[in-house]
Amino acid sequence: MVNIEKEIQDKKDPIRAKILSRFFKTGKGQYGEGDIFLGIVVPVQRIIAKKHKDISLKEVQKLLNSKIHEYRLIALFILIEKYKEDKELIYNKYIKNFRNINNWDLVDLTAPKIMGDFLKYKNRDILYSLAISNDLWERRISIIATFAFIKDNDFKDALKISKILLNDKHDLIHKAVGWMLREIGKRDKEVEKEFLNKYYRFMPRTMLRYSIEKFNPREKEFYMKK
Repeated sequence: MVNIEKEIQDKKDPIRAKILSRFFKTGKGQYGEGDIFLGIVVPVQRIIAKKHKDISLKEVQKLLNSKIHEYRLIALFILIEKYKEDKELIYNKYIKNFRNINNWDLVDLTAPKIMGDFLKYKNRDILYSLAISNDLWERRISIIATFAFIKDNDFKDALKISKILLNDKHDLIHKAVGWMLREIGKRDKEVEKEFLNKYYRFMPRTMLRYSIEKFNPREKEFYMKK
């Protein structure tokens, strides 16, 4: 554990850390309150994770429990590496650590690759439970995990969960749903438009803007008129 912590600490950048702290809203009352950044870019974190991918799950858990953002993200990258060897074990480890997957990048970079991938051919009820959770990050996991299905042109659950989240109050959910709808549209625009035609009048503006980002100007104008 000392070696990986030392390597992480050696890469810290205090100036970038201050920028990231503001970007990820770590101030009092903000969604990332209390999160501590070292200022390490994601590609470097991936390199560290691959180098230390054979550390024990006990050591991974210590990283996951840390208040330091990069420790948690590197731990999650290590879980992605370990997932290749034992999918069920790592999936279960992932869902037991939702409390530590508590910022949007931690969700976005890992939920499709572990949770989404594992549920491709399994019962997906857990995603619907997460979609109605009081926890912001669990709700984001519920929709972002469906990216794994969307890539296989399987849109059903993404659309159902998007409907559940239409009335969510948080803009990080609005952005996530809009992003997944946009990804559906990249693969089948008519499917996305069918959903939009039913719900665009009720969608939060951020969600709608994200979902129609790739539309032509005329289409954008139509959907932005409520």
